[in-house]
Amino acid sequence: MMAATAFASLQKSNLYREIHEQPASLARFLSRGRPAVAGLVDAIRTRELTHVVIAARVTSDNAGRYAQYLLGAHNQLIVALATPRLFSIYQQPPRFHNALVLGISQSGKSPDIVAVMDEAKRQGALTAVMTNAPDSPLANEVDHVIDILAGPELAVAATKSYTNELAAVALLSALLTGEETRLDELDTVPSAVTQTLQYSEQIAQHAQRYRYMNRSVIIGRGYNLATSFELALKMKELTYTLVEPYSSADFLHGPMAMIEEGFPVLVIAPAGVMLPEMDSFVATLKERGAEVLIISDDDALLGKARTPLPLAQSVPEWLSPITAIVPGQLFAMHLAHTRDYDVDAPRGLRKVTETR
Repeated sequence: MMAATAFASLQKSNLYREIHEQPASLARFLSRGRPAVAGLVDAIRTRELTHVVIAARVTSDNAGRYAQYLLGAHNQLIVALATPRLFSIYQQPPRFHNALVLGISQSGKSPDIVAVMDEAKRQGALTAVMTNAPDSPLANEVDHVIDILAGPELAVAATKSYTNELAAVALLSALLTGEETRLDELDTVPSAVTQTLQYSEQIAQHAQRYRYMNRSVIIGRGYNLATSFELALKMKELTYTLVEPYSSADFLHGPMAMIEEGFPVLVIAPAGVMLPEMDSFVATLKERGAEVLIISDDDALLGKARTPLPLAQSVPEWLSPITAIVPGQLFAMHLAHTRDYDVDAPRGLRKVTETR
């Protein structure tokens, strides 16, 4: 087990506390956030919108990647990620036409995202924001404000604000479908996260093996492409490791040439329609000598991993990014702690970065 004194010091960190606050944070949003999301749903239906343009940065951009898959698959909406510099630097914005322009931002302060929303309002588009700062400059510019209700987040690396952003996207999608079963499925997520957090000490032990790892790739597919991007970001922020995210399909088109004996590859593969493909992908990795880490709720696939990072409770695939990121957050935190890095204040970073 982790040395008691080392584990005790980690438990005092903001990052540890905020990762473990996620079940309560998610439950709070799901119980209190529905009226605001329902108001946005009514506006989308009234205008008969067919497109969504999402303005976000970094972690929130990864929530936008999730929205691309979910709102496309479940709601038949065409979803695109905005290019903020077209608005803030080049001042040559595209036309939004029949679109919801949705900002996703924890702080609501980044000027380039505000610029997108300003232009959207000028063009008469429907505007909304999902944010942890409902009194922020971004929130003041839009028609609909969805407070993600994550509570104060002090660690530089975003955790509970990210999973609450995913929950907000999931709730928007579920209400747009009008299917009560989807809402019932969403309500199971806080419990699933609680159970997965119980693997924290086991993941801490696994992290020690990778103390000197300096490069890796993280593979996701479908809904969990977003998870691969978010986990790669957490690994860079917290452990300073060179980590790149890929879809399994893209990886086979060229990056596979990087794989050599012992090359660490972390595969995100919860149960769902993508599982057979990911199982085949893991077999290819092992044939080439890769060291495979796997986040999954499938026991057979976890049995093929050098390092299994289990999900304690299965959720429907469309919700799996909310739970699948949690073992990754724990792994990144414990690896950083193993390397004696400050998990609350990664070098050279601030909590809020304002870009133009």
